[in-house]
Amino acid sequence: MNIIACVKRVPTTDAEVRFKADASGLETDSLPYMISFYDEIALEQAVLTKEALGGEVTALSLGPASGSKEIRECLAKGADKAVILTDDEWMSSDCRATAKRLAAAIGELDAQLVFMGRVATDRDNAAVGPMCATYLGWACVSGVIEMECGEDKGTAKVETENGIETVEFSLPAVITCNKGLNTPRYAGLKGIMAAKKKPLEEQAPAEADGQAVLSTVIAPPARPEGRIVGTGAEAIPALIDALRNEAQVL
Repeated sequence: MNIIACVKRVPTTDAEVRFKADASGLETDSLPYMISFYDEIALEQAVLTKEALGGEVTALSLGPASGSKEIRECLAKGADKAVILTDDEWMSSDCRATAKRLAAAIGELDAQLVFMGRVATDRDNAAVGPMCATYLGWACVSGVIEMECGEDKGTAKVETENGIETVEFSLPAVITCNKGLNTPRYAGLKGIMAAKKKPLEEQAPAEADGQAVLSTVIAPPARPEGRIVGTGAEAIPALIDALRNEAQVL
């Protein structure tokens, strides 16, 4: 079985964000990067599925060639090969363009099962997985917290507002992975050494025009300093008045 884990290179969650002088975007040259948290879960599930059913796992990413360091980590954690769809403007690609490019690459790789993170930890859109499945014409199960898969079908549990739902799906399929599905493994020394010999290919992504254009990025206004309206029970009327008329949260 050909299995793909789509992974995204994102700034680390503790990165100090700086804006370009012309407010056209973020300064990215000095940012530290990592694989998106939910994509690590997707990679782990892809490797677990390979270990259970056999086959091969490809780590697929859209991003700059300099992202090879993070993609090599996927190889160290059990992926058999990796493909980077190289695009230096990857951070400005909207969900539609990203999904189209990934879908084109997935079709060429002749995969039967694709794992993605539920959301990317930089954009938090939760849109690329379902859109990619739509372009492929495949089944899609989003936000999976438990699953079993066979050669041609599987079952998955999804956490919803109404409780845990169990769904059955047929292959090929796109699965977006949520917290609780598994615990991503660490890359051991053996895996790190083996990753150096595994193939990592760079390809030009398919053409896909975006429908959203980033025009301006500005920081949110600074929060006003807090103030003490009084002490004890006598301060309650003043507090309620401030919450209602100043903060307007009541």
